[in-house]
Amino acid sequence: MFRKEIDFLGEKLVPQEAYYGIHTLRALENFPLSEERVHRELVWAIGLVKKACAFANKELGFLEEKKAYAILEACEELAEGRFDDQILIHPLAGGAGTSFNMNVNEVIANRALEILGHPKGRYEIVHPIEDVNLHQSTNDVFPTSVKIAVLRLLKELAQEVALLQGEFQKKEKEFAKVLKVGRTEMQDACPVTLGQEFGAWAEALNRDWWRLNKASERVRQVNLGGTAVGTGLNCPKEFGEIAIEKLREITGLPVAKAENLFEATQNMDALCEVSGFLKTLAANLIKIAGDLRFLSSGPKAGIGEIKLPELQAGSSIMPGKINPVIPEMVIQVGIKTIAADHAITLGCSLGNLELNPFLPLISQELITSLKLLKKSCNILREKCISGITVNQERCKELFNQSACVITAFSPYLGYEVCAEVFKEAVSSGKRVEEILLARGYFTEEELRLILDPQELTTPGIAGLEKLKEIIQKRGDKECF
Repeated sequence: MFRKEIDFLGEKLVPQEAYYGIHTLRALENFPLSEERVHRELVWAIGLVKKACAFANKELGFLEEKKAYAILEACEELAEGRFDDQILIHPLAGGAGTSFNMNVNEVIANRALEILGHPKGRYEIVHPIEDVNLHQSTNDVFPTSVKIAVLRLLKELAQEVALLQGEFQKKEKEFAKVLKVGRTEMQDACPVTLGQEFGAWAEALNRDWWRLNKASERVRQVNLGGTAVGTGLNCPKEFGEIAIEKLREITGLPVAKAENLFEATQNMDALCEVSGFLKTLAANLIKIAGDLRFLSSGPKAGIGEIKLPELQAGSSIMPGKINPVIPEMVIQVGIKTIAADHAITLGCSLGNLELNPFLPLISQELITSLKLLKKSCNILREKCISGITVNQERCKELFNQSACVITAFSPYLGYEVCAEVFKEAVSSGKRVEEILLARGYFTEEELRLILDPQELTTPGIAGLEKLKEIIQKRGDKECF
């Protein structure tokens, strides 16, 4: 069964039970790109934007109450996900989001008709454009919806980043006394504690949390009420204020009217800025995940200082093999986010004059990144970081094999002497302490004071204050 619908291009037959209409049908014919659909978060956002607009039109007397309440109920149901199977537009449809907006208008109108007891398609009673889209344009509704979705996801992502940071801080405390080899450029460096490494990762995530929260400040400014080019043509002056106030109430998000609606309709740099922050988070997560893979490599022929939770078999041919699957997942999400940032940057830069026609691409990629990062932070925390254990014996073994402690003696013996000792330690396999003792540079007590883990991993010259009196009595004042 079909119903006939008409637009200025002609007429088409629409399935009788469909909530969408002729505009959606044309878009489906024009953009058969893939089965990909607009994100659920964006459908939620536009449902509430349409609800706020219907409320404003009711308050201003442009919608009679019975019709207004039907539209409001339909908007709420759309936001809740009841009609997700009727939102069929491909995310990259041309027209700066017009096809998506029209799809939504048609679904709301037909559901409102149903609520009022009329058949779908009776647009003389509730019209998708004249009633549902009243005092609106795709060019203010769609950007506002995108920013609402982004604000919500930014808040959720920031919460996940904070939780992940907290998990790293727990490990920082747990591993605070585990002395190990520090590494720079994949080579032995100075002594560190495993706790310090986890603490450094936590601090990087703390900066990401701060960035995500700051990003909301500019995204919160929306251009609702600006209509087609931001001048507000065909829109009552009070409409935007009322709709935005209602939107703030029903979303719980700090949305505000942009000071310059004309500018806010043209430029998407706030979304580009958010993407840049996501790219930075992605870079930090890639680095952290790479470090975790490196430190857990082995279990016998690698570094093996830490052990990641064993989650699944790692090979179809090598029995017993376990892979660092969670860090690998995080790295892939990070790579995808960085790639998406490039697409978003191009999309934001290619806007033309009074509108950016590439907001569909920008929004799809940005929301994808937000969702992937949010979920990957959650999975990394729950399935990896919380279950990490330390192999203290391996840390001790590698520390003893390394000559990394030689740097601590440089203030006492000088760079050249220490370089000679280092070379001898590497070639002979002897420990630095053995060589220093054999050469008579230090006593066992002095070595013990210098090699105290606390002295080796905190600012200052290791053991200096404790040794000063002893060495001065010995007459080696030139060491200071």
